[in-house]
Amino acid sequence: MPITTGDSVTFEYTGRLEDGTVFDTSREAVAEEAGLTEAELEREYAPLTIDIGTHQVIEGMENGLLGLEEGEAATIEIPPEEAYGKWDKADVQEFETAELEAMIGGQTPEEGGYLEAQNGRQGEIVHVDDEATRVDFNHELAGKALMFDVEILDVS
Repeated sequence: MPITTGDSVTFEYTGRLEDGTVFDTSREAVAEEAGLTEAELEREYAPLTIDIGTHQVIEGMENGLLGLEEGEAATIEIPPEEAYGKWDKADVQEFETAELEAMIGGQTPEEGGYLEAQNGRQGEIVHVDDEATRVDFNHELAGKALMFDVEILDVS
């Protein structure tokens, strides 16, 4: 029976970028083979269970699961608009370096570092000089098409 809204679906997945780079998976062996970082490897790897229609995953994943059946394997291609959105220049904010240092407890910001804004959003520090620091608050997968290899284990 095809997956429809309201179904509970359990599935294995591997998420890849268009160039084949693995960015997420439910399979530990795939994570190890892809060389994901230590922090990523420390999480628990297990199939994911979601309720279709409750927005527990990105829109493109829910849409891609619709119509699949238990036991089926498929590749779901998701455009940025149905994943983490388009990269938006408005989400890159500039701060006076001295002011930002005071906001983060006197630490000196470093390019490639991350910080969390008061609203909980994570940002990557993309530029630092004596005058200004730029922080990119776009999701790291914003603007990227995603491909997920999925295997449907259970539908109820």
